[in-house]
Amino acid sequence: MRKSYRVKTEQDFQTVYDQHNSVANRMFIIYTMEREQPDHLRLGISISKKVALRGHERVWIKRRIRQSVLEMMPELKPNVDILVIVRKSAFQQEMSVIKQNLQHAFKLADLFK
Repeated sequence: MRKSYRVKTEQDFQTVYDQHNSVANRMFIIYTMEREQPDHLRLGISISKKVALRGHERVWIKRRIRQSVLEMMPELKPNVDILVIVRKSAFQQEMSVIKQNLQHAFKLADLFK
């Protein structure tokens, strides 16, 4: 996933968080914000040290989330910023389980076209 598809700065994270359009399931909390520029969606991922203490474990989860979103990208709305907050139950899950729970959370957030 290219860096232009990511929510990177603290200000961008705070802007999406302040909109507070959120849904949650067992593994993820999803915050969304619609943008005026419909070029492509942007994704931000946040994982606390309480979820996975070691850095390489948090990166492992982020990679699987990014790959799952990349596979779903043609089906998703292009004009949104998405924040994914990872809960502890996502730690040490299979890729298929992570993708299934992301799809469920995205359906709750009405992010599919």
